[in-house]
Amino acid sequence: MRFLMLNWRDPGNPLAGGAERVTLGYLAALVRRGHEAYWFSNGFAGCDERAAFEGVQIVRGGSVGSSILRARAWLKRQPEFDLVIDQHHGIPWFAPWWCGTRSVAMIHEVLGPIWHSFYSPPLAALGRWQERWLIRLYRRIPFWSACPSTREALLGLGVKGVTLIPYGVETKPIVPYPGKRLVEPIRLAVVSRLAPNKRIEHAIEAVRILRARGREVFLSIAGEGEMMDALVERVRRWNLEEVVRFEGRLDEKEKDALLAQAHLLLHASVREGWGLNVIEANCMGTPAVVYPVAGLIESTITGETGWVVAKETPAALADGVEQFLSDPALYERCRRGAWERSGAFHWSQVLPAACDWLEAQARS
Repeated sequence: MRFLMLNWRDPGNPLAGGAERVTLGYLAALVRRGHEAYWFSNGFAGCDERAAFEGVQIVRGGSVGSSILRARAWLKRQPEFDLVIDQHHGIPWFAPWWCGTRSVAMIHEVLGPIWHSFYSPPLAALGRWQERWLIRLYRRIPFWSACPSTREALLGLGVKGVTLIPYGVETKPIVPYPGKRLVEPIRLAVVSRLAPNKRIEHAIEAVRILRARGREVFLSIAGEGEMMDALVERVRRWNLEEVVRFEGRLDEKEKDALLAQAHLLLHASVREGWGLNVIEANCMGTPAVVYPVAGLIESTITGETGWVVAKETPAALADGVEQFLSDPALYERCRRGAWERSGAFHWSQVLPAACDWLEAQARS
């Protein structure tokens, strides 16, 4: 069978993130099953029009406002696809109305408040309005997501059917189970694209608060993005240069090593489709302290695999760290619970059912 993914970014895009990683995971699995998988995405500066990742054929063309037309023109010249997957990131591809074959909608999260992280109030309100309207337009199209919070948001907007397919990670739980005592200096980690909606500055401020409380704490920030300069300036302004380190982009082995060394992962995002880095940290025997937002409340189970704090504030994030410092037994229980649970999210556990569902949609 032939599958086509429509997504604004592909794995080669400098701005690619978790959404592209999991998308590639599903498509590469279809290729390993003997299918053909294509991925049409926007072009970007210096890109090639064609590429391939793990057997998935990448086709690039157009930019915001033109790539839908380019995709439609390209599709007309191709043999028929059995299934077209229209991936939503604020604005969809409208594929059900022009692809001429079966289609499903894939969505990681309903952006909602994320619009306010990138745009001024009038534009953010417009973005939220059009997102809700377009999702209602798609209400009869089968949706596919990984997160129960996203499913509830979609159903609330009138979508008739949402299938939950978990995300997977390449990381395997480290063996043997690693020993780690929560003693000062406390090593904290953030692994994320440095974008406004990730609120990395909240993690930095949590470090400042913990130090003001007399705690010896260090924070490593792994990732790149448009917020780098502003975050570096914030660290300088708060005199935290000696305790906050920017690691830049790490390869998988380096990332695993950082997460294994850390006592806790911090995650202060506005909203997530799931929070892959939470599970990756769990694989290394490292629990997370996260904000109470969609996606993170699913990837972290309070008191069992980590801690979901009460409020979306740096002070609450600092309180979550202190919660573990004051209760070593709780920390060890969450560490082991996170490590044991993480194995259920390895691709080997996720992909068979995911591919079965996609094949069924292509045949329907």
